[in-house]
Amino acid sequence: MFNSPWRSDFPTLNNIHNTLPLIYLDSAATAQTPLTVIERMQRFYTHEYATVHRGVHRLSANATHNMEQARQTVAEFVKATSSDQIIFTKGTTEAINLVANTFLPTCAQAGDEIIITDMEHHSNIVPWQMLAERLGLTIKIWKMTAEHTLELDDLRYLVSKKTKLLALSHVSNVLGCINPIKAATAIAHQFGAAVLIDGAQGIMHQAVDVQDIGCDFYAFSGHKLYGPTGIGVLYIAKQWINTLPPWEGGGAMIDRVQLPMGTTYQTSPWRFEAGTPNIAGILGLSEAINYINHIGMDAIIQHEDRLIRYAEEQMRSVDALSIYGKRANRVGVISFNLGNHHAFDIGSFLDNYGVAIRTGHHCAMPLLQRLEQSVVCRASVGLYNDSQDIDVFVDRLQRIKQLLG
Repeated sequence: MFNSPWRSDFPTLNNIHNTLPLIYLDSAATAQTPLTVIERMQRFYTHEYATVHRGVHRLSANATHNMEQARQTVAEFVKATSSDQIIFTKGTTEAINLVANTFLPTCAQAGDEIIITDMEHHSNIVPWQMLAERLGLTIKIWKMTAEHTLELDDLRYLVSKKTKLLALSHVSNVLGCINPIKAATAIAHQFGAAVLIDGAQGIMHQAVDVQDIGCDFYAFSGHKLYGPTGIGVLYIAKQWINTLPPWEGGGAMIDRVQLPMGTTYQTSPWRFEAGTPNIAGILGLSEAINYINHIGMDAIIQHEDRLIRYAEEQMRSVDALSIYGKRANRVGVISFNLGNHHAFDIGSFLDNYGVAIRTGHHCAMPLLQRLEQSVVCRASVGLYNDSQDIDVFVDRLQRIKQLLG
């Protein structure tokens, strides 16, 4: 048995459901939030509340200072060279859409190519499809192997001088596999293509160094990183930060407004942040990063690796349970089905037993088609989970198997 020394930091985990303590195994959807993040946001609303930019009074100046300090905290966390490479968004989805609506429209023409994989979240598929339809672009698919991995030789076969962008996930939200993003970036760059990494799942399970990866864009969400919802980040490489046009117009992103035309825009990052930002969310995200830094990513990785290996080992003792993905290359996530029983039924039974998992297509329909499944169950862990959570979860699966046959 091994425990999580950080479990008590998360107040939601004290919930009782049907007289049973909550076993939360849905962190890939939303990670729980530690008390220190909740208190930081509460302090802003209680003692510091004011909007940012242009305010000469003390509250506004303090809020602006704290927001820009938060930007620096994010930059250091992902190893960006400068805070002006960090754009605050509503989440990963908006970050990807920002790139789709600013980058390719300025450099692509009809017949050019976008490469995505068949394991992507819909957020890293649909924006490119919409753009391809609008601009007459071609979408190529870097397909998984039969072992549910991405082979670099397959990418070398696909990429060409017409390829303008490679978009792929750091970690699959269904399989939990870590993709070869650094090597893939190098291959794409050899052909002059830019690279966007969907880091929504990678950011909480892996140490991220955007300079080492070499990617042009890296997107992630705060709520996957023990922070609040409604806040995300887009990292933009230096060569693009002031060449991409703004996407949304409004206050804060302008330099000078003139009529009837002739408006000029701020430099990055503010040119991409029209309107009043989610200040409380930004401060909450910064506090979540401080919390992670205090623990140390190495300690988190070691704990979660031990946990996910233990979970898979215990789950394999359940008769008729099928696990998807490769064991040797898995972080955070285990997707499965139990015999011929519908995933929703398994999820509902588990909920009655106090265990929270995710069921459905997980916004990854093409991947589930490759698995020849319409829905799957997904258990995902965070730094607060421990071996007792896994033991209870597997025991409840055994009970469900006995009940349903």
